[in-house]
Amino acid sequence: MNKTTWALLSAALVLSGCQQAETEVVASAVQPLPQPSVQADIYQDYLHRDVRDDIFYFVLPDRFYNGDSSNDNGSATKPISAGGFDTSSSRGFHGGDILGIEQKLDYLQNLGITAIWMTPLLRNKAIQSDGIAHHGYWIVDFTEIDPHFGSNADLKQLIDSAHQRGIKVFFDIITNHTADVIKYQECHQASGEFIAPQTHCEYKSLSQVENGDSYTPFLPQDQASVKVPDWLNDPRFYHNQGDSTFKGESSLNGDFSGLDDLNTADPQVVSGMVDIYQNLIKEFKPDGFRIDTVKHVDLSFWQTFSPEIVNFAKAQGIPQFHVFGEVYDTNPNNLSVFTTQGKLPSVLDFAFQQTAADIFYRGKSPVLAQQLFAQDSLYKDDDSQADLLMTFLGNHDMGRTGYFINQANPDVSSADKLQRSILSHAFMFLSRGIPVIYYGDEQGFTGDGNDIAAREDMFASHVASYNDNILLGTNATTADDNFDPKHPLYQAIAQLSELRKQYPILRRGQYQDRFYQADKDMFAFARVDPETGAEFLMVFNSGEQAQTINVTQEGKRYRLMTTWPDVVVPSIEDATQAALAELTVTLPRLSYAIYTTAS
Repeated sequence: MNKTTWALLSAALVLSGCQQAETEVVASAVQPLPQPSVQADIYQDYLHRDVRDDIFYFVLPDRFYNGDSSNDNGSATKPISAGGFDTSSSRGFHGGDILGIEQKLDYLQNLGITAIWMTPLLRNKAIQSDGIAHHGYWIVDFTEIDPHFGSNADLKQLIDSAHQRGIKVFFDIITNHTADVIKYQECHQASGEFIAPQTHCEYKSLSQVENGDSYTPFLPQDQASVKVPDWLNDPRFYHNQGDSTFKGESSLNGDFSGLDDLNTADPQVVSGMVDIYQNLIKEFKPDGFRIDTVKHVDLSFWQTFSPEIVNFAKAQGIPQFHVFGEVYDTNPNNLSVFTTQGKLPSVLDFAFQQTAADIFYRGKSPVLAQQLFAQDSLYKDDDSQADLLMTFLGNHDMGRTGYFINQANPDVSSADKLQRSILSHAFMFLSRGIPVIYYGDEQGFTGDGNDIAAREDMFASHVASYNDNILLGTNATTADDNFDPKHPLYQAIAQLSELRKQYPILRRGQYQDRFYQADKDMFAFARVDPETGAEFLMVFNSGEQAQTINVTQEGKRYRLMTTWPDVVVPSIEDATQAALAELTVTLPRLSYAIYTTAS
């Protein structure tokens, strides 16, 4: 790529030094995003594209865009899946749907997105207790799209439209539980309401059950056959041990917040779930699955389910079908159990998320990154490895990037907060793993916390607790429509996407340490092509002061490709003339530079 193209790719930008040369700081503003370059064939050929070449966008359809207001109230014929539409409540359905995502494919494609992961779309029990199923995780029918989101035909149309653009579509699936339908005589009235003053059903251990201290499950008369397929209506296929405490055996056998917990050690449950999701693959031809609540399911279940699903998809003509699981744990020793023993190709990298937040938001030592990547071999087996991990900075459960930045840095300027967000996104795009953007982060959304506080509307919101948030990088609020392609975060992510697409080393290259030191906020790592030795060197300063480090060149000559924020830098010729043993790099606070081998 020539220098002119690189100047276009690095917009918004502060200071970098190369060897002993002086630099001059220049003021700059975000420039309009250049027209995307012609993408390589792999970005049109979605079907055969390796998932490591993808850039994911994770979205709650209900909160993205309303493409069809006629479905806002859900089903007109099935009461269990009707109602809950309340645009002023953070818990309610807000009207976003499948057609809304289709109508915004231009927005996603220009951001650089190549894969869309949506929260579950299957038909839900719309209202449970004081909650509303805007998120899609309370499924009663595993064969039909929830009418709040559209129809089976709408989903097929979205997938076809996305595929025409080279964009993949991933389903969020659930095997751990169904909606809360089963009740217990010891806790509930015949109507299904709690017997006062109870508000939950205390967990009963296996030893209690074996000694005769167990619950008596029943189905309220009006819900005795609401689940599809029909075998899901039989309480025998569930644990029926009461609410999980998320500790010990209850983490596997307890009802997750009251949801009906399937006995995933039962062979009939295993085969039933395999059938359900094979049928969905056959009907819709998605490009892969994200699997919810993986660690709350028996490990033996995954050992059967994952290979059967992947092999079935391949037989259906989806050769690159990819599966990744949600294992909410920040310890690589625990995460990797599910990619090795559990036979999942990949998991969401919660350890990466915590490390990135600790370094870029909380001011902790970058040595944490070195320690994280040193454990990558834990994930390696015949069908999984660390570069298949899904890296992310925030989500719909834990909260947003902007929220974590606000928590750790409440008194810094808005420009400083924006800078931290862009820097952490760059770290994600340039590190090993497959980057996942959480919807709205590219528009500076911050949220007020986790769960529903992190699920704002992209279209104009009526939720007061959302609309009082101060967004990053803009004067807009969530009371406005937020699909701004000129937002500095949108542009920064689009530029990082383009960079990652253009250089396979940034997607597939081996990770190697280059500089980590406990008393330094600067650090460096490389992505290396093991066959050619070609290398990209990434240097970050996550600290509050300008710093200088020396990176061993190991016989290579590096040239400076780009910096963020932008600076006047020495020419390529000046930067590579001296065959020094070390490359000296000076960076200002909260910045990064990318070098590559001169060859």
